Amino acid sequence: MKKEFVISNEQGLHARPATTLVSKANQFSANVILRYEGETVDLKSIMGVLSLGIDRGALIEIEIEGEDEAEAMEALTKHIKELNVN
Repeated sequence: MKKEFVISNEQGLHARPATTLVSKANQFSANVILRYEGETVDLKSIMGVLSLGIDRGALIEIEIEGEDEAEAMEALTKHIKELNVN
């Protein structure tokens, strides 16, 4: 299951929002992959996410595979929408 998101948070996906997103991903057993500009990282790894340097306006893709993938995608979609409001 894949979904694309645009990061509209003014600071992009810097340390604090990246940390909360990684924490949310870690609540699920499914594998959660983040893709940005040809790079792929484990969304459960804060170092991986921060290494991408995701700025405002970035188009990212999240791919989730596993037994709780639907719940994980729903939770991460909601979380990203909340991050983008700030």
